[in-house]
Amino acid sequence: MKIRTDEIAAVIKQEIEQYSAQLEVSEVGTVVEVGDGIAKIYGLSSAMAGELLEFETTAGIVMGQVFNLELDTVGAVIYGDYLSVKEGNRVRGTGRLLDVPVGPELLGRVVDPLGRPLDDGAAINASGRSKVDIIAPGIAERQPVHEPLQTGIKAVDSMIPIGKGQRELIIGDRKTGKTAVAIDTIINQKQFWGTADAVVCIYVAVGQKESTVAATVDTLKKNGAMDYTIVVNAGASDPAPLQYIAPYSGTSMGEYFMHSGKTPGKTLPNGMPMPKHALCIYDDLSKQAVAYRQLSLLLKRPPGREAYPGDVFYLHSRLLERATKLSADNGGGSLTALPVIETQEGDVSAYIPTNVISITDGQIYLEPELFFAGVRPAINVGISVSRVGGSAQIKAMKQIAGSLRLDLAAYRELEAFAQLGTELDKATQRQLDRGARMVELLKQPQYVPMNVIDQVISIFAASKGHMDELPVSSVREFEKGLLEYMKGVGKPVRDKLESTKDIKAVEKELDEQVKGFKSTFKVK
Repeated sequence: MKIRTDEIAAVIKQEIEQYSAQLEVSEVGTVVEVGDGIAKIYGLSSAMAGELLEFETTAGIVMGQVFNLELDTVGAVIYGDYLSVKEGNRVRGTGRLLDVPVGPELLGRVVDPLGRPLDDGAAINASGRSKVDIIAPGIAERQPVHEPLQTGIKAVDSMIPIGKGQRELIIGDRKTGKTAVAIDTIINQKQFWGTADAVVCIYVAVGQKESTVAATVDTLKKNGAMDYTIVVNAGASDPAPLQYIAPYSGTSMGEYFMHSGKTPGKTLPNGMPMPKHALCIYDDLSKQAVAYRQLSLLLKRPPGREAYPGDVFYLHSRLLERATKLSADNGGGSLTALPVIETQEGDVSAYIPTNVISITDGQIYLEPELFFAGVRPAINVGISVSRVGGSAQIKAMKQIAGSLRLDLAAYRELEAFAQLGTELDKATQRQLDRGARMVELLKQPQYVPMNVIDQVISIFAASKGHMDELPVSSVREFEKGLLEYMKGVGKPVRDKLESTKDIKAVEKELDEQVKGFKSTFKVK
């Protein structure tokens, strides 16, 4: 076979033309010290603060992030199996900041703070990725909070209303029902799913037992709430770095939906319009602060009060400032934050509780004494407050809620006075009786959120004195019967109230309906 040199020359020429030298330059460092999820690295002289790192270990690539920039070394936190990282391992800088997958593909999933699935589902092919730690929108990009975010809890929606874009702290000792308030709020969003008021919920579990998180996910599934919920879990057994970034990761996932209002016409995979409202629950930020303290002390950052680093306030302020109601020009989306803080023996004046109270727009304080007395949710109305107030309520609720708070405040004051055994005049006794029935009315079983119109009807009936003659033990039975009656015989009046959202428009008819039901109600 004769070899033609011109053919060979043509092939070589073509290969040379197609070849383009791509020189990959990446800075490589060496681990000089490692332990407790922290690594000291020598050789990454061009590393930037917050840069994502790749540790080459025998178990594969483990991710980390630059935390401290020192004179000769870089202090880094390790996200993942830090036990596989050994001294002498090579570390590469990626040149990018930490980001997580975001998009509707995450709905219904349980993920870790890096967006990796923790459930038995398929791999997540997310729409995009978003940086974990960003600067919050400025004042010019926001508008005042004015849309209600219904929790389905009578005591909250009537007296401590939460608006879309608000930051409302849930605070109290352990085992007082803080998580229950948050989960009820998620379950209550089911009635809005598929409408323009749809809210995507992100539940961030920080430092909790795996069994507790599994039970919460199970509750959400049973109530059909996982369809619109993302659970981000950094368990008690997870390294401190993952517990530290979990709230930021959850916020980034929520911000994807908040900003989706800027591009109308987007839809979910099932064809439903893309929701532009998100609700983030951080359960709880006390454990995040402890994880951050651990990282800081290991990296030899100077300790301050209670051994927390000096920037622990900034840790929570830069997180909660990302909760906002965007202006109409920016799509009008919102991100609402419900941070949870655990107190020790009711000490709300401790360091972390006072920090978060000063950052948020109000707090729901849960009291152990009320919880053990059977008042559940155990909300102390005196200390709890919403700084948004009536702006976050429908008109009908605003009209009747004022008297409710006053009745309860008067009841608490008179209750202490009545315990002295003093003889009371009729007016005082009447106020005490009304207050006792109001407290009973505001009790609510766990995971049974109520429609806001039903709440308005219940509170209206109590505030107008229709329950004053009833035994306290019959109040909830009366309420249950009244709401069923209003969905049957009284449906025209209920429908009118739902459309007008104005008590004054239906006050006389509603009063007649309550009297009509009361005449048929028999005390058991």
